[in-house]
Amino acid sequence: MTAALYAEWTKLRTVAGPFWLVALAAVLTTALSAAAAGAVTCAGAGCGVDAPMVALTGVQLGQAVVAVLAVMVVGDEYRTGMIRTTLAATPSRAVLLGAKSVVVAGATLAAAVPGVLGAWLAGRLIMPGRGFTAAHGYAPLSLTDGGTLRAFAGAALYLTLVALLSLGIAAAVRDAPTGVGVVLGVLYLAPILVAVVSDPDWERRLRQIMPSDAGSAILHTIDLPALPIGPWPGLGVLALWSAGALLLGGLLLRLRDA
Repeated sequence: MTAALYAEWTKLRTVAGPFWLVALAAVLTTALSAAAAGAVTCAGAGCGVDAPMVALTGVQLGQAVVAVLAVMVVGDEYRTGMIRTTLAATPSRAVLLGAKSVVVAGATLAAAVPGVLGAWLAGRLIMPGRGFTAAHGYAPLSLTDGGTLRAFAGAALYLTLVALLSLGIAAAVRDAPTGVGVVLGVLYLAPILVAVVSDPDWERRLRQIMPSDAGSAILHTIDLPALPIGPWPGLGVLALWSAGALLLGGLLLRLRDA
């Protein structure tokens, strides 16, 4: 396992594409969060805006970048034929996918942590000037507040789980463009389709089991009883999706030839 981890880490850090995707995920997460923080206003007490969630708006864009990063780790090897060399060096499919999972999770955290911290700093600096003040019932965003800390730490975990979900899908489909299309469909198209369901009970049930809808509950800090699913159970649903995708990808990787 150690040799496989070293090999996967070496491949990731010596190829320009993944490095720039890690940097891009961090930058875009912070930049979009800063833009959202500057666009929202609170005109008076009780405006009902979830300030930490607004400050984490960039996560919705950052997840696309980490998804592409994860898909590339597998898809590019199939595209170039490098997967044959990789499997010759690491014959155990389980060890190989495990090593890729660890490296992808580490790279995603390397993007998510500074991206989320940048989003927190942007929200803390910008939002008071947009009406989110003590007079309107909002203290400056602080990581010592339990709900805020949970949302920001959960955002980093959310991005990591999205990357692992994407890695599992990529291992299953073995084609980078197809993998990216499937992942982006799960993350962005599925919630839109759920939103047009006319039956509110069915819509709520679907939001409880869809990976992005359920997982993003971790970003909320107010009106939690009104959510289809709680923050930690929602993140657990996403974790189950990620584990299922990795298991499926690992099974197909084992059953099929390179």
